[in-house]
Amino acid sequence: MNKFFIYLTLVLFFSQQLAQSQNLKDKNVLIVWGGWEEHQPEKFSNIIESWLNDISANVVVENGLDIYSNYDELMKFDLIIQSVTMSSIKPQQEKNLLKAIRGGVGFAGAHGGIVDSFRENTNYQFMTGGQWVEHPGGMVNFKVKIVQNDFTKGINDFEVFSEQYYLHYDPNVEIVATTTFNGKDFPWINGVKMPVAWKKLYGNGKVFFISIGHDPGEFKRYKNGWELLKRGLVWAGS
Repeated sequence: MNKFFIYLTLVLFFSQQLAQSQNLKDKNVLIVWGGWEEHQPEKFSNIIESWLNDISANVVVENGLDIYSNYDELMKFDLIIQSVTMSSIKPQQEKNLLKAIRGGVGFAGAHGGIVDSFRENTNYQFMTGGQWVEHPGGMVNFKVKIVQNDFTKGINDFEVFSEQYYLHYDPNVEIVATTTFNGKDFPWINGVKMPVAWKKLYGNGKVFFISIGHDPGEFKRYKNGWELLKRGLVWAGS
């Protein structure tokens, strides 16, 4: 009897994973990368593109923001995945991007690729739900605690070596993972709980963010982080 329940649990788990991956099957997905090279945006793009190809999504990859200049082109996509840090965006590009997301195009990304993209653009930050302001200690080991719900079912808490992002964030986001600061570098933030990942709406568009990924290879080393990112991408694009 115990073996039967173990088998049933495994079947249900892998069926859920398959169903979630297939939610992006035949979806039109745009990957946009660029900006600060230290965040290795091309490496992140390659990891995501490989996964999307494996699940039969229709993928377009763009280096730079030129495609944001064409609103009609953006509206052809179900999901935009961006990895652009410390860059600048033209007023019309920002207007087109925000309009497309409000119109129902999903938007997602990791680390500074979406929450430290355009520091002077508060309308963009209103859409993403937050902005990076500090990473105490640089690269550190820290724990990620998963908020258990239907969205995160099957994903476990994990420890990661990355930048522990301190963020200014919108109280309207739905937090799906958190971390707690120890105050080693800044004693006054000891015990502060901070989001690691969230989902939110922007008009008719879905937005997903996860803060780990200073080295995109983290998503290959930490299976729970990778699963959380994949699940967020599927959610934002469906």
